[in-house]
Amino acid sequence: MGGTVHSFFSSNEKWPPIYYNRHAFTPRDSSNRIVEIIMSGESILLVEDDKHISKLVKYNLEKAGYRCLAVVTGEDGFEYLGRERVDLIILDVMLPKMDGFEVCRAIKQDGRFASIPIIMLTARAEEVDRIVGLELGADDYMAKPFSPRELILRVKAILKRSAPQAEKKVEEILSFDKLKVDMPRHRVTVSGKEVKLTAMEFDLLATLLKRKGRVQSRDRLLTDVWSIEADVTTRTVDTHVKRLRQKLGPYGKYIETVRGYGYRFFEQE
Repeated sequence: MGGTVHSFFSSNEKWPPIYYNRHAFTPRDSSNRIVEIIMSGESILLVEDDKHISKLVKYNLEKAGYRCLAVVTGEDGFEYLGRERVDLIILDVMLPKMDGFEVCRAIKQDGRFASIPIIMLTARAEEVDRIVGLELGADDYMAKPFSPRELILRVKAILKRSAPQAEKKVEEILSFDKLKVDMPRHRVTVSGKEVKLTAMEFDLLATLLKRKGRVQSRDRLLTDVWSIEADVTTRTVDTHVKRLRQKLGPYGKYIETVRGYGYRFFEQE
């Protein structure tokens, strides 16, 4: 057949092997039949300089129904952003020339692209790197090696929560003293001043406020906010809570840690 078999990134995945021609990536199943891929209207920009990882991520995104363009450098990514509509960006940190942190900062500082959600994808798994990425405005952070199945779930969750609020038919304003969460407008204010939150931070805050006074386990938050199965790492929740507390200023203290279990928003003001 002349093809090469490559496994996915996580050794415990049970997905079937994918065969591709060395010279042209045509998705095929294990019987060498060409896989039919139906694209949705959602477009994802993948910025990854590792060709092997880029091909496999692109294949899985397209198999899930997304349109995906893969580029190698941040500069190429910006060129594409200026020409085409993009609904989500998957961004590697270790890129040539401009690293992923610089690219993320530049995107979030550009008013044309600031609202596009970003998932950072990197071999740098230290907590400080996750914090830096989230502080720069990334919506999520995945460390290599990772599960393609989990990546697709996170993509779906972020796109769902980033969809125009008018389509969600939500008409509700959550409030706690001078903290206001405007669900239809996807806007948070403290004492009348807007607080800039990522899509995931917004949904995490809204979930905690709606369930004010009730303890939420990390597993429950992963399922309800991220739409991710509870068997994945829970550091995602902890990292987002830490950043959310910082952004909320004096109201961050109302998000209480329940040791060994999860979090809750204080019931009393």
